[in-house]
Amino acid sequence: MLPRAAILISGRGSNMEAILNSRSQIPAEFSLVLSDKAGAEGLEVARKAGISVAVIERGKGEPKATHEFQMIEVLKDAGVTHIVLAGFMRILSKNFLDHFVATLNIHPSLLPSLPGLNTHARALKSNLSVHGCTVHLVDSGIDTGPILAQAGLSVGPNETPDSLAAKVLKLEHSLYPVTISNFLRGRSQNQALATDHPTG
Repeated sequence: MLPRAAILISGRGSNMEAILNSRSQIPAEFSLVLSDKAGAEGLEVARKAGISVAVIERGKGEPKATHEFQMIEVLKDAGVTHIVLAGFMRILSKNFLDHFVATLNIHPSLLPSLPGLNTHARALKSNLSVHGCTVHLVDSGIDTGPILAQAGLSVGPNETPDSLAAKVLKLEHSLYPVTISNFLRGRSQNQALATDHPTG
């Protein structure tokens, strides 16, 4: 029996779309896309792909534990065993994570460098020559879970945060589906770094 996976989003879900476009190569049944934002553009993408969707917004002043409990209930009702984060903009607690076999995330930097937000601007401010993305298992910290795979690119001399973001996003769309597939097949990619050709 294939693992049943849910993809969690908060916005446009471009990584979600890349995963769903590659689902024939991934040994999992993607049974649900869940968003914490009712207006997330990715919900319509999921519907068009034939995936069930759910929205569970966190109310103003609502405790995190209550919101997570509601998500857990919906995910468990759908038989979900694995979680894939694709632009889900909330830190998940250990209690939430413990309900599932594994939770994966993709982060737009070469971890452990540049955890958190605004990674592209920070990469340029730090004058990094190589930047990229990382797929990792999620723990209750901020981008601190075990690294599964990485891909990098050279930072050009005239990069802006937007141009760098666009290039890294292409890497994400390639790396994430393959890494999910390899992880579910039990293949190790631990800290395998692939760097593309220099960009101008």
